[in-house]
Amino acid sequence: MSSSFSAVLPTLVRRERASLTAKLLAPPIALVVTIALNLGLYIAMGRNPAAVIYAILIEPFVSWASFSEVLLKTGPLLLIAQGLAIGFRAKVFNIGAEGQFILGAIFASAIPIWMPQATGQWIWPAMLLLGTLGGAFWASLTAFWRVRLNANEILVSLMLSFVAAQLLNYLLLGPWKDPNGFNFPQSVMFQYDAMVPILFEGTRVNVSFVFALALSIAAWIFMQKSFAGYKLQVGGLAPRAASYAGFKESWAIWLSLIIGGAAAGLAGAAEVAGPLGQLQRSISTGYGYAAIIVAYLGGLNPIGIVISSIVMAALYIGGDNAMVSANLPIAAVRVFQGSLLLIYLIAMAFVRYRIVWRPTSARSTS
Repeated sequence: MSSSFSAVLPTLVRRERASLTAKLLAPPIALVVTIALNLGLYIAMGRNPAAVIYAILIEPFVSWASFSEVLLKTGPLLLIAQGLAIGFRAKVFNIGAEGQFILGAIFASAIPIWMPQATGQWIWPAMLLLGTLGGAFWASLTAFWRVRLNANEILVSLMLSFVAAQLLNYLLLGPWKDPNGFNFPQSVMFQYDAMVPILFEGTRVNVSFVFALALSIAAWIFMQKSFAGYKLQVGGLAPRAASYAGFKESWAIWLSLIIGGAAAGLAGAAEVAGPLGQLQRSISTGYGYAAIIVAYLGGLNPIGIVISSIVMAALYIGGDNAMVSANLPIAAVRVFQGSLLLIYLIAMAFVRYRIVWRPTSARSTS
């Protein structure tokens, strides 16, 4: 005896054209949903949800002192995210910005560590330049493996980040360790001329924030007005059409990774020549990974990334506040950041796709 039945199942169908309004509403909606979901987590943990939300979302903006720290965090996040977004739009996924950030910090630190008595206003610009080259060099290793051996750039760049962290440990526990540092894994303190200038008196915000804004403008011009940026976008949106037009995939991979690595290296150099003033193991604070969230939360758009970097920087500062004032563990802060990206990606899926209920049939025999 046989019987058949039909079922109606949901299927995602790509929209012919995504709504611009929906794209603009996706980030704030994702933020609101993230807050609502995490409120339940804080209640389950026995924390005061109002105190946590105030510490995370409101406190970073209540005074100039706290907002200046938001701007300080915005600098490296904005630099790295703008560099990564160029590659992401070309479908070149550089996940190793954390390692490129570390290499930028290492390369930049070589000058004040090897020449601690040097003076002159040439030192900090040279450090930033050297850090940019260091990040680009580390990213070029991923590009080489991707182009020559067809290795997955996601895995290669991610694994190189762990290599960079171990190289940092080796230097700070060995040849670059401060002999008068009470056995702490850190370098000597850098001289005054190795520090980037402060942008606002009485704060720690330095000129790297201006560089981040300048890079944002350059990224917009590059992607919207230049032929090279056009080729990268075509390669990401329509690889076959790009190949037919003679656009080389290897060129796109090299350019995307070099730009992303250089931006991350510049951010790493600005960090050691700015708020830290020395090379430390704590240089690896997750900026490279958080910048991925920033890039996507900004819709891979240079203007959107400026806004999302400020939001993410505020979450960094607010998370630190919540750990003190609301006794929130750091893991909960990272859950907030991670869930924000996840919910945003879900929201964007519904922006780009619609649900269609399609009947399916199946036959069973008994």
